[in-house]
Amino acid sequence: MKFLDEAKIWVKSGDGGDGVVAFRRERFIEYGGPDGGNGGKGGDVIAEAVDGLNTLIDFRYMQHFKSRKGGNGAGSDRTGAGSDDVIIKVPVGTQIFAEDKETLLADLDTPRKRVVLAKGGDGGFGNANFKTSTNRSPRRADKGWPGEERWLWLRLKLIADAGLVGLPNAGKSTFLAAVSAAKPKIADYPFTTLHPQLGVVRLNATEEFVIADIPGLIEGAHEGAGLGDRFLGHVERCAVLLHLIDGTQADPAEAYRTIRAELAGYGNGLDEKPEIVALNKVDAMTPQARASRVKALERACGGKVLLISGATGENVPQTLRALADTIYAEREAR
Repeated sequence: MKFLDEAKIWVKSGDGGDGVVAFRRERFIEYGGPDGGNGGKGGDVIAEAVDGLNTLIDFRYMQHFKSRKGGNGAGSDRTGAGSDDVIIKVPVGTQIFAEDKETLLADLDTPRKRVVLAKGGDGGFGNANFKTSTNRSPRRADKGWPGEERWLWLRLKLIADAGLVGLPNAGKSTFLAAVSAAKPKIADYPFTTLHPQLGVVRLNATEEFVIADIPGLIEGAHEGAGLGDRFLGHVERCAVLLHLIDGTQADPAEAYRTIRAELAGYGNGLDEKPEIVALNKVDAMTPQARASRVKALERACGGKVLLISGATGENVPQTLRALADTIYAEREAR
């Protein structure tokens, strides 16, 4: 199934049914009076977040959603039938924007959360609503109110507890495959990962969390270089970031500063999130290179640096424990 995290849709709620002009026509009732019923309400268009979906690919093939018109009123004070609502099912984490792509209308960040995208029109009044002591046989009935019509943008931000960031070929996909059942594509060339990947990490019978791997960033990503920074939205909701750095490159400190600059350029608080820095691929480094590069990286980040290997599993359990402790601390603080 192809991953799609942005889609444009058109929604139209149902018009209200029309009221009618009607009078009682019964034998032996000389002055029956008006009895025209009201029109029924048009159907709403509603978006609902549901479990089991993790892409907006369905909206590439179905982009128009329209509710039915309410039923017209009838004689004998009969109200027209209300139309059924149209329910649009979207993945948890979907944000709904107006046509300008800037005005946030709703953030469906929990399962079964709903929002009305277009409200159905109310039914018009029949002539029975207009009778008075001085106007006993009104011949007025209202048309139903029109429904709402609009274009909307859907933008998906995956729900994950921890996010993997780093330069291309930092070993993020290898790490994800090693700690979860996810099967991302792994190869020895940059930008192997083209779409975000999710994996569930189970530490024991009671502890688990979701980790997200996004395509690698390069210098200038917030200005559109490489694959750009559009996928950074998928780690905005994470409680902690795991910053993986390729230990086989000559200057890991510069790689760290590059990613931190891109996070700051993207904004939305990403550069302020808790961060765990790990020097990856230590199985391919000499002891002297380990020591020198760890010192340089600690000076750059101002904190402790973990030495790990996603390929051999070295220090991976300790890294997962550090991630879990940070995640649980963030949950308790909320």
